[in-house]
Amino acid sequence: MKIGMEGSVATRQSSAEKRHLQDEKRRARNRAVRSAVRTAARKILTAASAKDQPAAQATLKDMVKQIDTAARKGIIKRNAAARKKSRMQKLVNRMGA
Repeated sequence: MKIGMEGSVATRQSSAEKRHLQDEKRRARNRAVRSAVRTAARKILTAASAKDQPAAQATLKDMVKQIDTAARKGIIKRNAAARKKSRMQKLVNRMGA
């Protein structure tokens, strides 16, 4: 496998080239999902630091949905998803107390 000047991969087998393109697509999709989860977590932390509980709860609901979807598709491991949800839920619950 040789790497060309523009960063594309020149392969001998068309199946290897197809596999490489599929991997790039999956990688981009997975990165977008992980980034969305991190962005939602940041929004919750921002709302928590501003003591805005309704915004934090609304964002938490969105984040839980994103995390569950990512875990179901195997982008985030199941236990990691549960841990993230638990920590954020605990943070929002502490705001109400």
